[in-house]
Amino acid sequence: MAKKVVATLQDKSKLRSFAKVVKAVRSPKTGAYTFKEEMVPADQVEAYMKS
Repeated sequence: MAKKVVATLQDKSKLRSFAKVVKAVRSPKTGAYTFKEEMVPADQVEAYMKS
């Protein structure tokens, strides 16, 4: 499964940043890719990418 950070967003009211992470999962049967987007707190991106 491949993961990539595609955007970083900042919530100015709470002074917290988020990263939009896209995961690409390939089907072993058909070879087709499925993409899923998730919002992750920016300070946790490095740990999320390793999981």
